Parts: sequence; C-alpha cells; structure tokens
Amino acid sequence: MQVIERSIKLPNKLYFWAMKTQQTTFRLALFVSLAILSLNNFALAQHEHTTTTPVAADTLKKSIPKEVHAQLGTAHHMIHYYSPAVRGRAIWGGLVPFDEVWVTGAHRATTWEFDKPVELNGKQIPASKYAFFTIPGKKKWIIILNKKWDQHLADEYSAAEDVIRLEVKPALVKKHQERLVYYLASAKQNNAVLTVRWEKMVVNVPFTLVE
Repeated sequence: MQVIERSIKLPNKLYFWAMKTQQTTFRLALFVSLAILSLNNFALAQHEHTTTTPVAADTLKKSIPKEVHAQLGTAHHMIHYYSPAVRGRAIWGGLVPFDEVWVTGAHRATTWEFDKPVELNGKQIPASKYAFFTIPGKKKWIIILNKKWDQHLADEYSAAEDVIRLEVKPALVKKHQERLVYYLASAKQNNAVLTVRWEKMVVNVPFTLVE
C-alpha cells in the first residue's frame, strides 16, 4: 500500500487565526503554570514561618540547679550551684548583703571539685571537693574555699574549716546577666580562671593548674 502525504494549504485569514489561537493558548498555559508555582512558594513560605518556634522567656521564679564541667589541662573541674534570677530585684546590698558570707548561689553551698591540685594566691590546694563561698563587698570580694561542702546555704559555715581566703576586685559591666552563672576557662600556659557573673557584676578568680 502506498501512503500518500498531502500538505493542505490554509487560507491566509484562517492561517493567522490558528497561529494567534496557538499563541494565546501557550500564554494561558504559561500564566497558569506561574500562578501554581507562586501559590506553592507562598504556601511553603507560610509553612516555614508558622513552624518557627520563638525562644521562650525565662519566667521561672525558682533557682535552677546547674553544673559547669571543664577539662583544664589534664584535670577535670566541676562546679555545682543553684542559679537564682534577678527578676527586677536589687541584688547587691539588697538580696545579697554586703560583708556577709554568701553561698554564691541559692539553697545549698556551691561546690567546686577538681581531681588535680590547683594553686590559689600562691597556695597549693589539694585535689578534692570544696564549698565555694564569697563575702561580697562594694570594692572587694573575699573568696573562700571551705572543707564542709555539703550544707544548706551557709547555716553550718565555720571559718575554722576554711582552706583558703583571698581577695579579688569585682567589675561592673553594661550587659545584664539575668541568672547567676559560672564559667571555667584556661588562659596562657597553666593559668586558668573561674568567673562568676550576675546582674551587672563580674568576679574573676585566677588560679594555676598544678600538673
């Protein structure tokens, strides 16, 4: 069987009408595709926006138990404390009286434990667990390490059980720290520092690692 192909020549008016119809159909299809793509993008953007969880404000009134762990040189250091919040209160000379022994936290004595000796103010302190007390003052703070670490607040505090006392100068900063926080960090060579921050007060306690 012989297949015969014939080309049909359309009149000019009919030809231009067909071309115009084809262009219109193409534009309509393109418009619909773009509209669907825009709606999909809009829906995706809305989904991403609504699933973003904001950071919750710290509204807890109680003091939160916290721990700081640090590997300084070959020694492991750990500080356990309760972290109170400012909550609009006057802290220094108010909630925390000046010139009185303070647990430097809340509820129970703050503890500082290390498994290798340290040197504080030229005195070597054996590896152990100690209560960390302070006596805040307007111009100086007294830092105290005490043998009796397991006690409620400073109810059972006795100066006779102090391992060491040393004086440091506090610093005021502009940035507000809502909750009491401790830091442990190493510096040059075997030098390290324990930092206490609360409200706008910063207290640094330098010490040396004994290897």
